[in-house]
Amino acid sequence: MNKLELISALKTEANISKSEAAKVVQIFFDSMADALAKGERVEIRGLCSFYVKEYKSYTGRNPKTGDKVQIKPKKLPFFKAGKELKERVDL
Repeated sequence: MNKLELISALKTEANISKSEAAKVVQIFFDSMADALAKGERVEIRGLCSFYVKEYKSYTGRNPKTGDKVQIKPKKLPFFKAGKELKERVDL
C-alpha cells in the first residue's frame, strides 16, 4: 500500500473527500516525522513503534581504494513491529 492507496482507503472508510483524507494523512506523517526529528519515540499500540538510533563516529574503509575514512556520527530512524502486527502477518 502506498500513500495514495491509504488516502483512498481513508476516503472510503470515513466517507470524507479526497482532499480532506490527503490532509489527514499528511498531518499524521508530518507529526511522526517531527517527533522523530526531536528524538522522540513514536508508538502506535498493537501496530508498531518508530525510534531514532544514534551511531558514534568510527573509522571505516573505502572499499574501492582501501583507505581509512572517518565516518561521522549519525542518527537513523528504526521501525519495530508490535506483537499484534506480528501475529496478524504470521497467520
